Parts: sequence; structure tokens; C-alpha cells
Amino acid sequence: MTTPPPVDEPPAPSPEPDPNVGELVELERSTVTVARFADYAGAQQAVDYLSDNGFPVERTAIIGTDLRLVENVLGRLTVARAALAGVASGAWFGLFIGILFTLFSNSNWLGVLLATILIGALWGGVFGAIAHALTGGRRDFTSRSSLQAGEYAVTVEREVADEARVLITRQNWRAAN
Repeated sequence: MTTPPPVDEPPAPSPEPDPNVGELVELERSTVTVARFADYAGAQQAVDYLSDNGFPVERTAIIGTDLRLVENVLGRLTVARAALAGVASGAWFGLFIGILFTLFSNSNWLGVLLATILIGALWGGVFGAIAHALTGGRRDFTSRSSLQAGEYAVTVEREVADEARVLITRQNWRAAN
């Protein structure tokens, strides 16, 4: 005895499209790299040249690649230097608070302003010295950090890439001659 073949069920009806949900839109446009530079200034100069020659720079991007964090050591940090930095930041905070107090005070505004600056500087110095002392010598230097790229690429949308290449080639030719 043979079994009858399975009966195909009709496909489930597709749901009605939701009028509140829009169509998917392509978010990224196709881009082309038209030039590469070792430093940001060169890439910025190229985009500026494009702009000066009527190119639609809103279709341009500067993309840094091969990123690295560079920390330049500025000097030794002692308790006295930490306190001095705290005095400066505390004075600025005191100035801010003093301005707020003088807005809502009927008393001598100059006296209030000077008092808040002095109190802020005093407490800033105390907290700066204590904070540095509590590190136990683990960070006895000051530094400045910056994010740097190994290369900067100028990219443009594919539709205008030929125009950008012509302009950048002209810029490079003029710079060489």
C-alpha cells in the first residue's frame, strides 16, 4: 500500500504593510578615496582647494586610519605643583560660584566675588595636594594625550570622484611647479 503524497498547504497570507513604517533607505553612500596624506594639514589643504574650486565639499570626508594614542610627558609632578594646579582650578570654580552669588545678593558684590575666589583657590590647593599624595608616587608626571592617525584619506562620493581627482591632480601639479 502506498501513501498519498503530502498535500502542499497554501502559503500563509503576507501581512499588510504597515503605513507607519517607511521603506529602508541606503544610509551609506558609496565613496572613493581620491588622495592620501601623511598629515591632517595636507588633507585639510586638499579639501580647502576643492572648496575654492567650486567642488561640493559636503560630499567629502577626511578619514584618519592607523590610529594611535600619543602621550607627551610635560614634566615632573610634585605635591607643590599638584597643589598649584588645584589652586588655579579652585579659583576658577570660586569665580563661577561668586558670579552666581552676586546675581542673587544685595551685599557688596566685589567682596563676595573675591571671597569665593579665595575660598575656591584654598580648597582647590588642599584637594590637589591631597589627591597627588594619595597616588603614592604612581603618577609623578604631567602629560598631554592626543589621538593621531598614521594616514589621512580624502574620500568623496563615487558620482563626483572624477572631478575631485582632476582638481587634486591640478593642485599637486601646481605645488610641484
